[in-house]
Amino acid sequence: MKTWKILALLLILALTVPGFLLAQSAAETGETVLKWPTIWVGEDSKAGEVERLVMEFNTLNEGKYQVDIEANPDYDGYRTKINAQVAANAVPDLFVFNPDPTSFSYYEGDRLMDFADELAGDWGKVFVGGAIGDATINGETKSIPYEIGVTPIWYNEALMVKAGVTEYPETIDDFWKVADKLKAAGIVPTSQMTGGTNAWTSMLWFSHIAMSIGGPKVWDKPITDPVFEKAAEILLKMYSDGNTTKDAVGGDAGVSGGHYLAGRTAMFINGPWYIGRVRGEAPDVYENTKIASLPAAGDYPGGQIGFALSNLAAGATDNAAKKGGVLAFMKWMTEPENVKAISMDSGAMFAVKFQTGAGDAVDPLQKKFTDAVNDASFVGTHFATVYPSDVVAEFGQALAKMALGRATPAEFLQQIKSVID
Repeated sequence: MKTWKILALLLILALTVPGFLLAQSAAETGETVLKWPTIWVGEDSKAGEVERLVMEFNTLNEGKYQVDIEANPDYDGYRTKINAQVAANAVPDLFVFNPDPTSFSYYEGDRLMDFADELAGDWGKVFVGGAIGDATINGETKSIPYEIGVTPIWYNEALMVKAGVTEYPETIDDFWKVADKLKAAGIVPTSQMTGGTNAWTSMLWFSHIAMSIGGPKVWDKPITDPVFEKAAEILLKMYSDGNTTKDAVGGDAGVSGGHYLAGRTAMFINGPWYIGRVRGEAPDVYENTKIASLPAAGDYPGGQIGFALSNLAAGATDNAAKKGGVLAFMKWMTEPENVKAISMDSGAMFAVKFQTGAGDAVDPLQKKFTDAVNDASFVGTHFATVYPSDVVAEFGQALAKMALGRATPAEFLQQIKSVID
């Protein structure tokens, strides 16, 4: 009996003493550990450079600060998790969020750290014009502008040529003619999706169409405006007659992007952060990808969608050491050379200014994105940046219903409006 008691005591000591010693060691070194749940892991094209920068930050600040990445590869699940944590006032030390009407509600109260004072100095000068202002509400800058998005139309020129198409369509009428040629050659014209939290690909198609019809200020109109009904009619046609894949209804971003990567669809919409993935997983598709604006569907041709994509934020704290660690890490991640490293490797675009030199291998597809913005007749935003998350979620539900023939374009919009109301 005594033997068992001794063994039990030894087991308890074995389990508890190392933890005690580690805690004591951390206390002795004064190292502040910051937890960072992030989506920039796994297959995300920024994952490699982000991990490298975090490891380098930890090495440079050994014994003082340490950032621990908590991998969250599920984008939709990550948004849900962050929303829940902020609502419960259990804000992570560090996190990433997509700026929109729902996430900017995080600014309410004293849940997030305010960087306004620090950004008023030299640090604020590294950001592109207007970025800090866009992240500032009532004089408080409770997040750091970081990744920006541009989401033009991607098209696979090799598939177009295979179908006998020598020029990208200029008008929506020409678009349908091209779609017919693609289908005749056994190629699906577009990648679409109704799943995920925002029906991402199709939501962007809808946004491009609406802006082409109603212009850059189209989002000032009520969602039931005839402009949006016309856009819905065009989107419905993209779901009809074989103009998208059979699994688009219910499909998520993996479905939509996967078909383009596999060369099964000719046209796709996504941002520059996807460049690293298509370059690595589908080099032939990468080599043949061109960038364009939507074929004119109305009186406003040549527009592009541009928006703030990801902001960095941190939970408010009275702990001086933790606040110091957060500021050190935020400044590290927004160092122009560090941002340049992520951008050059992944293709992503950022709200931080950096210089490229003659020796820098700028990704040719990334340059096409930059040219697309420079050549755009105007730059507007998309549906999901205008409406809160519950409305955005309803978009996909209503779209699936319309695509299955259970709702008209007018009823599709009315379903969305019911949530807005």
